[in-house]
Amino acid sequence: MTPRYSCALPPSADVVDKARLAERLGYHRVWVFESPAVYGDTWVALARVAEATERIGLATGVAIPGLRHPMVTASAVASVEELAPGRLVVAFGTGYTGRSTLGQRPVTWAKLEVYVRQVRALLRGEVVEIDGHPCQMMHLPGFAPDRPIGVPVWVAASGPRGFGVARELGVPGVVVTAVPEEGNQGWADFALLRFGTVLEPGEDHTSPRVVEAAGPGYASTVHAVWEHGKEAVDSVPGGARWRAALEADRQEGLRHLVAHQGHLSSLTDRDRDLVAATGPAFLRAGWSGDAASIGERIGKSAAAGVTEIVYVPAGPDVERELHAFAAAARS
Repeated sequence: MTPRYSCALPPSADVVDKARLAERLGYHRVWVFESPAVYGDTWVALARVAEATERIGLATGVAIPGLRHPMVTASAVASVEELAPGRLVVAFGTGYTGRSTLGQRPVTWAKLEVYVRQVRALLRGEVVEIDGHPCQMMHLPGFAPDRPIGVPVWVAASGPRGFGVARELGVPGVVVTAVPEEGNQGWADFALLRFGTVLEPGEDHTSPRVVEAAGPGYASTVHAVWEHGKEAVDSVPGGARWRAALEADRQEGLRHLVAHQGHLSSLTDRDRDLVAATGPAFLRAGWSGDAASIGERIGKSAAAGVTEIVYVPAGPDVERELHAFAAAARS
């Protein structure tokens, strides 16, 4: 079965226009990033899209425990569900970018599990102890849907621990950035996040449009290397120069404030130099190729049990990226 194709967008002033286009192009769902130091507010964006569209699904891509009290999240879920009944999925993750831009480490899987259980219990209308105090959704009619609120809750899973927690929680779906060797092990919904660009005839790694569209995804992988070990980034082509520019920009203890600027959406000058130093290899970090090669990758993903491809369009012409990927996915 061919996976459905969805898109992931950052909360921005024009997110509604992009979501409307995605709906017209047949995208299954709009996933909205959560990284409050980099983008606008996830739930504001979801509410705006919910009111401005008719059928397209909505999802958090992904919500991060620790940024909000569980009741705040449950209330936000209820508000969007009321605006777009049956269209919302809430996926939770440990918050690699969303928390590292705040100078914090991702939440532990144990804390994510507790948080998800609390939010789900609140949505069922139960009394839940949070921070030593009983909490319950007490919304009267007209302020939230009646409980229980049956919004599906997913997990952004990675590694044995992440998949283990997802199984312990019994979630119906997971979203991943890479398909494990064993493929989909029984998930009803198995979404794969992919960035890149559909190449036109004659385009290659030197084409300015390609650099701006596929470069942000590649740069994000280098940012991850830097987060795991500052000097480790020196092993990446152009990495030593990138790190030197970062260290010249901000002093120790403040570099996380600029390292992830433009995450998965646009290139800084520092990241643009990094992409140039990498050469054609930067196109191999995601799904960049002609329409036929993108179709082949979708087919291989289907064989591995992927049920949904979540495409991340980037660069100054997101509309073009949405059109091109939709055409490749339909071919």
